[in-house]
Amino acid sequence: MARKQEVLQDVVIKFAGDSGDGMQLTGSQFTNNTALLGIDLATFPDYPAEIRAPQGTLAGVSGFQLRFSSDKVFTPGDACDVLVAMNAAALKANLNALKKGGKIIANTDGFDAKNLRLANYPEGVHPLEDGSLTNYELIKMDVTKMTREALKDATLGMKEKDRAKNMFVLGFLYWMYNRDMENTIDFLKDKFGKKPEIMDSNVKVLQAGYNYGDTTETFTTTYSVEKAKMDAGNYRSIMGNQAVALGLIAASEKSGLPIFLGTYPITPASDILHDLSKYKQFGVRTYQAEDEIAGIASAIGASYGGALGVTTSSGPGIALKGEAMGLAMMLEIPLLIINIQRGGPSTGLPTKTEQSDLMQAYYGRNGECPMPIISASTPADCFDSVYEAVRIAVQHMTPVIFLSDGYIANGAEPWKYPTSADLAPIPVTFKKELAEGEEKYKPYARDEKLARPWAVPGTAGLEHRIGGLEKQNITGNVNYEPENHQLMVNLRQEKVDKIANYIPDQKLDSGPEKGKILVLGWGSTYGAIKSAVAELQAQGQAVSHAHLRYIRPFPKNLGTILKNFDQVLIPEINNGQLIKIIRDEFLVDAKGYNKIMGVPITKTELVMKLEEMLGRAN
Repeated sequence: MARKQEVLQDVVIKFAGDSGDGMQLTGSQFTNNTALLGIDLATFPDYPAEIRAPQGTLAGVSGFQLRFSSDKVFTPGDACDVLVAMNAAALKANLNALKKGGKIIANTDGFDAKNLRLANYPEGVHPLEDGSLTNYELIKMDVTKMTREALKDATLGMKEKDRAKNMFVLGFLYWMYNRDMENTIDFLKDKFGKKPEIMDSNVKVLQAGYNYGDTTETFTTTYSVEKAKMDAGNYRSIMGNQAVALGLIAASEKSGLPIFLGTYPITPASDILHDLSKYKQFGVRTYQAEDEIAGIASAIGASYGGALGVTTSSGPGIALKGEAMGLAMMLEIPLLIINIQRGGPSTGLPTKTEQSDLMQAYYGRNGECPMPIISASTPADCFDSVYEAVRIAVQHMTPVIFLSDGYIANGAEPWKYPTSADLAPIPVTFKKELAEGEEKYKPYARDEKLARPWAVPGTAGLEHRIGGLEKQNITGNVNYEPENHQLMVNLRQEKVDKIANYIPDQKLDSGPEKGKILVLGWGSTYGAIKSAVAELQAQGQAVSHAHLRYIRPFPKNLGTILKNFDQVLIPEINNGQLIKIIRDEFLVDAKGYNKIMGVPITKTELVMKLEEMLGRAN
């Protein structure tokens, strides 16, 4: 049967089902397949908060949103073109995010009476049968039945057979979007090579899904998206936490410092531990401690011993690490504290995204305890940002806080990866002997950056005392004198402030240098801001965008940039944290746009807010 082929510019697909339906795997395989074709993409995995919520319930819905386009994309999309709903709960949880006229691919087996009841549909309501979905293109298929039919000759149990149904859907979508399945077949062979029956069953069901689309006369159109016009270079798909791990390894190689990661698992930071543990050939040592405090304490010990000490966590774990962070600041040694933010407070929303720990990073320790803060903006940007965080830590002898969040950590995008020659060196100097005329080692003597020397314990003649008690200037001896304490507090603050002399000036991401509105962002709001501002710029509006990597200290020219605009808008996935710091630092009457729902800010929301502000200004 001849079928029509249609070329699309932009597609957003949401895979949704029970947390045991393999939606994350399905989405990641479609993502990898897309990346291999050179199509630009952005993803948004959406995990349930419970490790294993009751099957079929709204709390157990797991989703994976993927946007792919022949144009450059910066967000995973505000609304979906296609919703794959493996059960009734998946449909109910995600229908509002589907465009009118969009496609619903529904697994009819997931819409029986039990599933409808678990999804809290009223008695007698059946969304696939009652006409309530007439505004959408509904594609009904009994995925479970066809998966079992494809595996009728397999000796696997029914439960094992049903686990392959996500491959049926993936195969059907590969057919719908004119894709080759070889990369997924290779993945399955690699993953299940030692379990040939499971491997064969998954491959067979994948091919059955593809053949279903190819042989069923119901489907009259297939689609394709052309390769995106991207800068020449070598690309790979990368997630934020993967980029952090690779950035740390690159910084280790360029500084000559071995990595020691002392940490305790926590969502959504655990993948950094998992990824780094795979790279022992680069001298990486990973230590899963008994708790958060032991994790950071071990990293402090590693830094004291001359390694690159790193600890990872999220907001609740960072709270537990607070005292030890103060110790690292008092010792004035390099340490990287990585906070992959999530919804709070307390246990909060473990699998949902939020930017709610900026105040914690600024002020969340006892005493005057200033630390530099570096923020990543996208999954790929995590590599460059964490590399820069390491440079600051080792060259300025200070703990550094690195901020990412769940949206960045689990999202993916194409990454034009650098070669080793592209990366700036990170020179590190250890003090190895007393200088000429120096009678005794002075551990708190300072250079032009106000950084103290780094001496590895055991170096002859450089014995010195460390600890959390206040240090006497220069000698490092314990000192309780009021004047000395004030001096040391001021010196530690001045050292952090001086870092502004060694970082680049702030640049505008887009827009005129002076205008009506500057949208100032940090972290994962980058894509939504960039897309919204671009839309208004195309309409001729004098709207600009600046995005911060350096949050403490700020770039020296930031105040000048802010004063070049009539209004400043600061969107944040919190209740207004950067805006408080900006108002305090620069006396600018910035306005906020705040969303605290566990999901990212969308481009559409920001466009509406900016249009409102422009209307008020006009």
